[in-house]
Amino acid sequence: MIFLGFGKYARADKIYAIEPIRDDRRGHGRRTLVWVEGVNEPIVASRTERTILHEMGQSSGGTPLLDQALDLAERVAEQTQQGRVDVNDLGRRARKLLESTAKPGETEPLF
Repeated sequence: MIFLGFGKYARADKIYAIEPIRDDRRGHGRRTLVWVEGVNEPIVASRTERTILHEMGQSSGGTPLLDQALDLAERVAEQTQQGRVDVNDLGRRARKLLESTAKPGETEPLF
């Protein structure tokens, strides 16, 4: 089962197409259209196509760290465009991302 966000799941072997939403329909909770066998209309997923493919076992050409960084950049761009940037949330996510890249044994905090 692949988690699509907001309590939506689909069987990986039933997903036959994934399309990122790139126009004005994209917004909070609306990132990807997922076509599932047996379902007439695509399911709107709140996760990126890259994340869904990764969970399906497909290599997206990146790493989980790169995927997280791209997701953070997408959130910044989206929230800036909508005029509602949550600086505390973005700072917390950026700090967590940077801390995950620190080498074990580095005792100085990044911030």
